[in-house]
Amino acid sequence: MKEERLASSSRARSPILKLPPSQATRIADIEVIGEHRRRTGIGEFDRVLGGGVVPGSMILIGGDPGIGKTTLLLQALPRLITGNEIVLYISGEESPQQIKMRGERLGVNAPALYILAETSLEEILKVIQDMQPAAVVVDSVQTVYTDQITSAPGSISQVQEVAGHLMGFAKRSGVPVFLIGHVTKEGAIAGPRLLEHIVDTVLYFEGDKGHSYRILRAVKNRFGSTNEIGVFEMKDVGLEEVGNPSELFLAERPAKSTGSVVVSSVEGTRPILVELQALVSSTGYAMPKRMANGVEINRVSLLLAVMEKRLGLHLSGQDVYVNVIGGMQVDEPAIDLGIVAAVTSSLREAPIDHGTVVLGEMGLGGEVRAISQAELRVREAAKMGFRRCILPARNLAKLDPVEGIELIGVHEVGEALDILLG
Repeated sequence: MKEERLASSSRARSPILKLPPSQATRIADIEVIGEHRRRTGIGEFDRVLGGGVVPGSMILIGGDPGIGKTTLLLQALPRLITGNEIVLYISGEESPQQIKMRGERLGVNAPALYILAETSLEEILKVIQDMQPAAVVVDSVQTVYTDQITSAPGSISQVQEVAGHLMGFAKRSGVPVFLIGHVTKEGAIAGPRLLEHIVDTVLYFEGDKGHSYRILRAVKNRFGSTNEIGVFEMKDVGLEEVGNPSELFLAERPAKSTGSVVVSSVEGTRPILVELQALVSSTGYAMPKRMANGVEINRVSLLLAVMEKRLGLHLSGQDVYVNVIGGMQVDEPAIDLGIVAAVTSSLREAPIDHGTVVLGEMGLGGEVRAISQAELRVREAAKMGFRRCILPARNLAKLDPVEGIELIGVHEVGEALDILLG
């Protein structure tokens, strides 16, 4: 516990924000103006934002250190410029020289990109009001402080006050503001979740530093879907967008490996094929281990219980490990049948056909239930060259034949395993 003395911090008395008096308006009298978005020119970034940057919006980007947050915004910021406009990058952690060096490596040398090394909110707002930029980036919000509060920079009260003033500026001026936020050990944006309630859009940069790909995911978006993801590849010249993530995630799939199966995940409007692997081995512990990476461990435990009860498979003496290749996080039930197939394949040492995709949700009775957007998933599999698809019979009844891929409907999990593993 730490005592913090709060100075007069009411925004109504704040010398920074001069808000016009509030006035209520009948909903019938409110004029709806067409939504105009600024395109960043980075297709994956625009997709996650919902089609571009909405003027006056406040966007928070979080992620582990070194994941690529600054790189993404340095690449996107100059592309928001139209005409004689300028954009402003405010850095509270790096010097202008350091940012210049990074910009040269990324090939960013826009004359209209200005760098400001400052942490005082009052000074930052003065510079913004003098320069009138078309977009502003604050890196990071935890380093900025206001003199109206005596607590240390990065404290909850400081972060709340700074974010509130920047939000007020964005709404009054129509200038989009990007905030970079630090994350905790658990991976959540520090604050604790204070900033997520204030801003319009929250984006998380995910990925393993050991791999070159990065996933940009929206967890809150007032101007678009929260189901979309953007896939990037980190290279020497910066982040490059990946137009076909399925090809990326399946590039190194082994030909005849047991415990490997391809499933489909739908992220927003985009179907993505990923490889799901399972490893089953005899346990050396009193309690068998259950580990999962990329899928919910409780869901895996539930499916293993169904396999023991409905299929008669003895897994109580086996360690089970499940992994989604590529660092993807898949949390939809459409991969249930794929998890069961991969675990059974590893247990029986029987490989699954390399050209087969498995789709389906599994119930506690062992039945295979229908999934959403089945046609979208099947067409993506056909485009990627897969020849066969195992899917729920109820989905098959509603689908038209898809050229180049055989569709097999199943009612129960045992029926699907007989087809896959003989």
